[in-house]
Amino acid sequence: MRVAAVREKSAPFHIEERETPEPEPGQVRVAVEACGVCHSDAFTKEGGFPGLEFPRVPGHEVAGRIDAVGDDVARWKVGDRVGVGWHGGHCFVCGRCRRGDFINCENGRVTGIHHDGGYATHMIAPAESVARIPESMDAVLAGPLLCAGVTTFNALRNAGLRAGATVAVQGIGGLGHLGLQFARQMGFHTVALSRGTDKKELAEELGAHDYVDTEAEDVADALQKLGGADLVLATAPHPKAIQKTFGGLAARGKLLLVAATGETLELPGFPFLTGKSVAGWPSGSSIDSEDTMTFATRHGVAPRTETFALDQADEAYAKMMEGEVRFRAVLTMG
Repeated sequence: MRVAAVREKSAPFHIEERETPEPEPGQVRVAVEACGVCHSDAFTKEGGFPGLEFPRVPGHEVAGRIDAVGDDVARWKVGDRVGVGWHGGHCFVCGRCRRGDFINCENGRVTGIHHDGGYATHMIAPAESVARIPESMDAVLAGPLLCAGVTTFNALRNAGLRAGATVAVQGIGGLGHLGLQFARQMGFHTVALSRGTDKKELAEELGAHDYVDTEAEDVADALQKLGGADLVLATAPHPKAIQKTFGGLAARGKLLLVAATGETLELPGFPFLTGKSVAGWPSGSSIDSEDTMTFATRHGVAPRTETFALDQADEAYAKMMEGEVRFRAVLTMG
């Protein structure tokens, strides 16, 4: 097998050949067809995740087929079309797992951080981390849905909204361009928030009913003119831009973060007395990923992608980090 490995912190990817591993009990081996390149891969590339051990193969937007199955795996068989996302397995026995909250497992694993991920022609995955991909879905499109897709889809469907509610999507990038599509297809009044007018036509094409140019308009005033947002889905990790949306929430509206940095988010206290709230949402477990891809297939939701060969991992990663990819970079193994 061939992999693009990180040998030490901030080092270039090293393309190398390895012996193809056999799955142990409770594991499957996936012959990788495509793997998305995500901003969170920086945790591996730059050595930013606590306890990370090198060398490590990143990649948690993995699409392919199972080509080997370990013992004690009942659900999966060779030939199954599957994907693996950020959620890389759970322990089944901690308090969160006993309540079915697998994504917050106290001993949870992350694909491409705790074990090697999908920047490779093959990878080993815990059976509980594997999601079924619809046969009709292209692997290049499936990859990003296993991270950016499940994050935005899961956040929206768990937000407690009814059809017709107003959802403003802050940022039209890797997460936001999917958030717009999901919000529209879920029956929400969908508002796109982005700087300038360059993305207005695209935002409307993706499903936005209204577009707010955050350079030309006061975001809070613009949203209030539309009746106030029941939800602001914050997909671009820029604290100042996120803060400006808070005043645009309707009473009992929610600011929901799916992308964040370590910077402080400063918000006034008085509006909270009207029931406004701030929350965050993680990605999801394997069944959430399956639901995301099923919904996307039925409703025509798809990421916009740019593809790279495995040998181009450095180029793909650099372009992604510099924001030059519209909107998801994907490595292909063919």
